[in-house]
Amino acid sequence: QIWALGLRNPLGIAFDAQGRLWEIEHGPAGGDEFNLIERGSNYGWPVVSNGSHYDGRDIPDHDTRPEFNAPEISWTPVIAPGDFIFYRGEMFADWKGDALIAGMGSKALVRVEIDGNSAREAARYDMGERIREVEQGPDGAIWLLEDGGGARLLKLTPAG
Repeated sequence: QIWALGLRNPLGIAFDAQGRLWEIEHGPAGGDEFNLIERGSNYGWPVVSNGSHYDGRDIPDHDTRPEFNAPEISWTPVIAPGDFIFYRGEMFADWKGDALIAGMGSKALVRVEIDGNSAREAARYDMGERIREVEQGPDGAIWLLEDGGGARLLKLTPAG
């Protein structure tokens, strides 16, 4: 059985607090996507993308083909996502329900606010290194794993 089609390169998948399934993926040259996954939907790859082919050839954007489900957020230039979580803790109370995305290309933790079926980038926290993974600890702290040789494990807690 196939749940959804047209996803290019999923790096993370998670359910939000309302039970909706979300996915983050690498685009080609541009067009990283954050998608709300709906049963039976086709997300368009390889027919549409908000990026281009690596050799520079254009790929039609999602808005040219309304039969395909467009991403809730698309990034060009890319953030090159690692994985993501939905924050459910109390330590960063204002972030509860937000998606926290590990950014390899952006070298950042990217915070996305969810409002119903829509999403928007709310903040980008520069970490200075490629971030491969993000997790929430049992106490609500946020843990980040850097990418590559000599990578560090970082624990984030509120200042003060």
